[in-house]
Amino acid sequence: MQTNSLSFRLIFTSAVVAVVLLVSAAFLLAYLFQQALERNFDARLRAILDGLLANVELATDGSPEMSGRIPDPRFTLPLSGWYWQVSPPRQGTLPDLASESSLEKRLVPTEADLQTRGPDGVASFYIKDSNGQQLRGIEQKFKLFGGEDEFSFLVAGNFDELKAEVTAFQRALYGVLALLGFGLLLAIFLQVRVAMQPMQRMQQALSNIRAGKAERLEGEFPHEMQPVAEELNLLILAGTEIIDRARTQVGNLAHALKTPLSVLTNEAQGNKTDFGAKVSEQVQIMRDHVSLYLDRARRAARAQTLGAATDVEPVLAALGRTIMRINQDRGVKIDVGVSPGLKFRGEVQDLEEMAGNLIDNAAKWSKQAVKIRAAPIIDPIDGTQNWLMITVDDDGPGLPASKRAEAVKRGKRLDETKPGSGLGLSIVTETAGMYSGNLVLGDAEIGGLRVQLRLPAVA
Repeated sequence: MQTNSLSFRLIFTSAVVAVVLLVSAAFLLAYLFQQALERNFDARLRAILDGLLANVELATDGSPEMSGRIPDPRFTLPLSGWYWQVSPPRQGTLPDLASESSLEKRLVPTEADLQTRGPDGVASFYIKDSNGQQLRGIEQKFKLFGGEDEFSFLVAGNFDELKAEVTAFQRALYGVLALLGFGLLLAIFLQVRVAMQPMQRMQQALSNIRAGKAERLEGEFPHEMQPVAEELNLLILAGTEIIDRARTQVGNLAHALKTPLSVLTNEAQGNKTDFGAKVSEQVQIMRDHVSLYLDRARRAARAQTLGAATDVEPVLAALGRTIMRINQDRGVKIDVGVSPGLKFRGEVQDLEEMAGNLIDNAAKWSKQAVKIRAAPIIDPIDGTQNWLMITVDDDGPGLPASKRAEAVKRGKRLDETKPGSGLGLSIVTETAGMYSGNLVLGDAEIGGLRVQLRLPAVA
């Protein structure tokens, strides 16, 4: 999956959103859990405070005294982290009262701790004892029966005992959310893959059209993609119609010019003067130009046809047999080797014309052997096997590197002793260029000329 693909973008953005939401949920749930623990702990402290109020009375000297005991044994264990104390409104005026666990050490909350109180007048805060333990305390002021002054009632418990519960809850929470996150990412991946399948089917359908396996997009597509499929079908149909009209116009033009040129030729041949000879010469030039550009137009139209696909092996094998039969008096042997299933993405007539010219030229110049090979090659740009290479080697005299560029020019014959028009290699080069291919001349391993023809293949 490429980083610039729609699948990657959908999965990446969905994963980022899911991770952000899960992390936020983790912090929020951990905070809410701690708040719930604090409320529950405060409720326990409030129950202890109510019990303390029920057991504290005023002595005859106005100081507080306990008439009973707090049933929780932790208030009797020294520095247990659980404390209660009752303090007079003014320090030093009356003795205070405290639990045995405090060992004569008092908790002194700050003014900031006692500043914020609830509707019932209770202040909640955190404080540390002499051992450094984290305590959760509540404080409330009351007037004892028979007195006018408000006493400060404070109860504190060891909040460190709850940290283990908080830690266990956070571990379980993070584990569950991590598992949920993994499940969400997997679900997002599967969802995107399923959602992108119609696009992959459309891509495969277009590939089938280019490979000649279909003429239009077939099958049902999602509602959002159906208009695109219909427009593509209309575009393919319009392109086919344009090519058909171009072929028809080329044929009409050929027939329209054939008769006037024939008339001019007959008239010129009947005139034995220099003028008649000159007219015949110019008419022949006109014939050659008309044939040249009509052939070029036909090849261009075939090269742009969608869906054309040609098996390479039957074409090369048939051409090899035919040309070897033509040159049997010279004893020329033609060896053909083609990779199985290799297909040229183009018209069979064009492949026959290009390969026929190359094989005929190689047999013409060879001494005894012509070697033909065709195989898929790797595209150096995108790394796919969308091209094929046809290699034709002969054991003839070869061609110097300085003359190879000149050999592919139209009408150029490097040796007048050999029959031909000099158009073969130029036609091959021109036709290959219409398919975005090319022709390269080199040295053959068997001693003569090597011609390599690169053409588009059906992947």
